[in-house]
Amino acid sequence: MYPRIVEIAEEGRHLAKHRGFLVAQQDGAELARVPLDDVAAVIAMAHGLTYSNALVCALAERGVAFVLCGPNYMPVGFLWPAESHHEQAGRIADQINASKPTRKRLWAQLVAAKVTHQGAILRSLGKASEGFLMMARGVRSGDPDNVEAQAARRYWARLFGPDFRRDRSQDGVNALLNYAYTVLRAGTARAVMGAGLHPSIGLGHSRRTNSFLLVDDLMEPFRPMADREVCRLVEAGATTVDRTAKKALAALLSTDMSSPDGISPVYKCLERTAWSLAACLGGRAKALEIARPPLPLEG
Repeated sequence: MYPRIVEIAEEGRHLAKHRGFLVAQQDGAELARVPLDDVAAVIAMAHGLTYSNALVCALAERGVAFVLCGPNYMPVGFLWPAESHHEQAGRIADQINASKPTRKRLWAQLVAAKVTHQGAILRSLGKASEGFLMMARGVRSGDPDNVEAQAARRYWARLFGPDFRRDRSQDGVNALLNYAYTVLRAGTARAVMGAGLHPSIGLGHSRRTNSFLLVDDLMEPFRPMADREVCRLVEAGATTVDRTAKKALAALLSTDMSSPDGISPVYKCLERTAWSLAACLGGRAKALEIARPPLPLEG
């Protein structure tokens, strides 16, 4: 069973725990129920949503990401379980004690993978993809040349046209991207917490007001997978984050990628990346395990 994303966007809903289920209610009447063990994340969009403490505790015990969203589908907070892994204290210590060269080396791996994946996604969509593999190979420790930004300028223009600008405050394509990234961020947060890592101790991102720096670091190579789903929706005529778009984007974590163990869904690949990071920080590995789109890369 693939993990399920539970999104609550309607006002007046109440979420509660009943035995082993998450139950959604309206005015005391049950609307739906989902086994708690099948839930990957709960995304709270509605301002009038309420929920029981028993449910929140049950979600925390299972390491389920509870995402609180503000305007335009952007996350403003997460539920972070206090004990998500038996080695959590030691792994957080490894994060704190990691040397700057180690952090820079790992960040370069994430950037190189992201740029490589951008080229692969463009190629899969029949768009110009030349140059991305070469840029990825040129990423140095810490990305001092800001290859990530160079690739982004070329990527967005090829994906959505020369007039597109990535702006989180805008509607249309940007709002669809916001929603897709919220789903991806929730899945990444769950993987980070499950690996016993602290989400605020990042590698490349460093904005002091962001409490989920590591989550945003690790989701970078997976963003192109979200971009591809948004592009497909837009090409099919989508212009808003409606019910149909949400359903399609909520399935993102179940999309297949190629991993050393064969084809695996995104959520499993995120888990492997987080666990490999813990191994690198603990001195047990040198390279991150980052899956790639099951697509041909440019030569």
